[in-house]
Amino acid sequence: MAPAITLAADKLSAANTGFMLICSALVLIMTPGLAFFYGGMVRVKSTLNMLMMSFISMGIVTILWVLYGFSLAFGTDKGSFIGWTSDWVGLSNIGLTELWPGYTIPVFVFMVFQLMFAIITPALISGALADRVKFTAWSLFIALWATVVYFPVAHWVWGEGGWAFKLGVIDFAGGTAVHINAGAAALGVILVIGKRVGFKKDPMRPHSLPLVMLGSGLLWFGWFGFNAGSWLGNDDGVGALMFVNTQIATAAAMLAWLAYEKIRHGAFTTLGAASGAVAGLVAITPSGGAVSPLGAIAVGVIAGVLCAMAVGLKYKLGYDDSLDVVGVHLVGGIVGSLLIGFFASGKGQSTVEGLFYGGGLTQFWKQCAGVFAVLGYSLVVSAILAFLIDKTIGMRVSEDEEIAGIDQAEHAETAYDFSGAGGGIVGTTASALAGTESKKVDA
Repeated sequence: MAPAITLAADKLSAANTGFMLICSALVLIMTPGLAFFYGGMVRVKSTLNMLMMSFISMGIVTILWVLYGFSLAFGTDKGSFIGWTSDWVGLSNIGLTELWPGYTIPVFVFMVFQLMFAIITPALISGALADRVKFTAWSLFIALWATVVYFPVAHWVWGEGGWAFKLGVIDFAGGTAVHINAGAAALGVILVIGKRVGFKKDPMRPHSLPLVMLGSGLLWFGWFGFNAGSWLGNDDGVGALMFVNTQIATAAAMLAWLAYEKIRHGAFTTLGAASGAVAGLVAITPSGGAVSPLGAIAVGVIAGVLCAMAVGLKYKLGYDDSLDVVGVHLVGGIVGSLLIGFFASGKGQSTVEGLFYGGGLTQFWKQCAGVFAVLGYSLVVSAILAFLIDKTIGMRVSEDEEIAGIDQAEHAETAYDFSGAGGGIVGTTASALAGTESKKVDA
């Protein structure tokens, strides 16, 4: 999906079509994976809300994408900033075997693959807002944000005629359009809604690290579809390079994060392993089609260390990024995108070479343009949307509801019900205590 070579296409390829449908399913499973990843990182009283903040995106964004989102993002270019093709509204007038221009897959396949990207991007934002946002307000925010931020930015980066596409900004699978976009949005919203009750005072440790590890494993698994699928076919080996680099950078980032953590804090933590893996996945997303496998190691190591350092900034600067969306996704997206300007080998998705391969800083400055334009736009517009929602229907639950638990307040449920299993234990304990008291009386 980067502005590079395209595949020769004159007829539908069953192999590429089947591959892309599988990749689409892999990208979709990333959203439940994200839900588990975030859900394990919060306290027990917020688990269900965290899961639902991801799951609801699958419903809302799907409908918007069908109605007008696909047309806005990938329709005929209008001034390099937005697209529009009226025949795509409601996915009407698209032939079953009509090919995506320049490729060997149907338009419907490209559409559904891109839908999965549109779903997970706003879900990423939710991790920064844990414990304190009304579910209705969050749902409205997703709908508005997807419409005025994600759909236009996707067109800038990947749409034929988008200004970043024409400039030559390389974003293979979403460093700018997905991760910087979501990370900047998260920062914009939390600056508006403020900190959690007890931030920097109360312990807010993850309630289920096994759930975190499960979620990160699902993300790692699904990310192969996210990244390798973004070349839209298997005819020239670039998708295979991206698959390989995804594995390499993720492994390198996990090891780098753990090494930093051991040196800095004296322990190798499971949360660090999971977070390091995600940081590597984020950083290789824009760059994996442009760098060599050795370059992928460098990208992973640099991202692992810098993201591990960045997650602590919230305590120094005073913004409450609950689950480190800014530290991992914004910083990781920036690192991965900018490193293309240094490590692009010229032997992957295009002939573009970075500084370390004799290409100078030309590509680096192009990457800067894409990175900071998306960051600034998403940060400002997201903050405005959060402000407007907060001043109308209210963005946050009440302080009492936040303290008692947002799961019960917003969903009338709890993640874990121990009443059945606990009854026998409580009864046994009560009987034992009663026996002890009886012996004391006899004595």
